[in-house]
Amino acid sequence: MQNVWVRPSEKLTEFDETRPLKLKQTLKEISLIIGLSLITAFIINYLSPSGIALVGQWDIQRGVISAQTKNDGIRSDLEIHSVKLAKQIFDEEKAIFIDARSHQHFEDGHIPNAISLPVGKFDEMIESFLNNYSLNQPIVTYCSGRTCEDSHRLSQFLLEFGYTNVKIFIDGFPGWLAEGYPVE
Repeated sequence: MQNVWVRPSEKLTEFDETRPLKLKQTLKEISLIIGLSLITAFIINYLSPSGIALVGQWDIQRGVISAQTKNDGIRSDLEIHSVKLAKQIFDEEKAIFIDARSHQHFEDGHIPNAISLPVGKFDEMIESFLNNYSLNQPIVTYCSGRTCEDSHRLSQFLLEFGYTNVKIFIDGFPGWLAEGYPVE
């Protein structure tokens, strides 16, 4: 058998011509797939009622975190930012505390004399609430702390029904419990 010598430069030249083209084509296809996937994901996220917001207020030191934007119902002007201030309001016995959490969470523990008005059952319970409390009754809503928006939503509903003196205790039941204040 006769040996055929191929110069290394000839082999490299042939290799260099095809490999970069295949690599370039593969990278284009990968980029296209990733781009289409991202566009599809953003569209689905935008259209989904439980989509993840891309902007929001994420600093719990500034108040309740919110994955929403301006029209999300978060009223920072109504927030009580101090557990001690919430306790002072509680001790004055002028405001009623309303627990926006579920009945189960309420039963597991709540601020003494608080009223359970779960935000998810608001429509069912508002008529009875309106019959028992005047529209100028001082109200403090609370839920499960700064990662919970239910107290904000409840306060918004109450304001829409005509209540005029509504505040939101943003540290909620966990903040109250952490201070060692009484619970029922």
